[in-house]
Amino acid sequence: MTTSPTRRRMLATGAALGLAGPALAASDALHRQDLFTTADDGVRLHVREVRPAAPRGAPLILLHGARAPGVASFDLPVAGGSLAADLARRLNRRVYVMDARGYGGSQRPAAMRRPPEESRPLSRAFEVVRDVDAVRGLAARRSRHEGVGLIGWATGGLWAGFYAALRPEAVSGLATINALYGGSDVHAMLGPGSAVAQAGRPRRFDPATGGYALYPAASLMRVWDRNIPVDNKDDWRDPAVAQALAAAALASDPDSGRHDPPLFRAPLGALEDSFHQACGRRLYDAGSIAAPTLLLRSEHDFWSRQADLDAFAADAGRAPPVRTVTLSGATHFVHLDRPDRGRDRLLAELVDHFGEIRP
Repeated sequence: MTTSPTRRRMLATGAALGLAGPALAASDALHRQDLFTTADDGVRLHVREVRPAAPRGAPLILLHGARAPGVASFDLPVAGGSLAADLARRLNRRVYVMDARGYGGSQRPAAMRRPPEESRPLSRAFEVVRDVDAVRGLAARRSRHEGVGLIGWATGGLWAGFYAALRPEAVSGLATINALYGGSDVHAMLGPGSAVAQAGRPRRFDPATGGYALYPAASLMRVWDRNIPVDNKDDWRDPAVAQALAAAALASDPDSGRHDPPLFRAPLGALEDSFHQACGRRLYDAGSIAAPTLLLRSEHDFWSRQADLDAFAADAGRAPPVRTVTLSGATHFVHLDRPDRGRDRLLAELVDHFGEIRP
């Protein structure tokens, strides 16, 4: 198995948490391999393959959100921290965890080596769909299935839907989790006139926001804490999962240790795209999607809106019936919350959806 710098950092993270990365992989009877592929515009992309011993059926690709990259989001080395592993086991399929350009082990734009104010928001959706296509090609070659299933969380749902609309013949199934679509111009964080809008032009994104942002690991915890509707956050999430997420986010950026405290970089193209969606603007047309589609939204999500699901379902006239599901009591981070706080329901819905799809 190829051991990339990203893989070495993740193993170091597991060791720091008192976990043995290879032992964990052996005990859950899954094989993990870090791979690289190249988008058609030359960007080198990191992909982790998580596969059972004898996989069958179309592979799945997991798309992360705006801040934490793929492995930190979907394959943490702790119990309850790997959506990729749970899906690989339950569906007996290859699962690919990708990093979009500018994230994790994928190539970062040259502008991310300069101060953020020197560039406009980086890694926009119209670029990331190139990355999805490259990873789809890799997954197709390794699995011998041309069609893939896409699962996108938050901004990853935008990327997954955008790609499914551009390449409907290449997508066998689609699921989004807490994703915007453009169903309303009312949003608590990003709507018209919000902090990232141009002064005097409430529906225009302010390019002075910069190309990328630097985040402490604690910023992920603060967002998660605000979304959990009880005082004792440990009742909702396992502290080991939270610790692993924070460690993996920092480990994903080789430059994080140059800051005190350590900080990881994330492109802000996702923020600009999300601002437009929060203003009611569709960035792609769900009417072009042909795959069976599952739209999932957590009851306590702060990012997506019911109007996004309703608008998507109304637009998606070409797809088989679109199913929308509200995950009762769940948060934005449902895939990392405790099983009885929505994670088990999420897994059941995803397994049911993709288990019914025949490539």
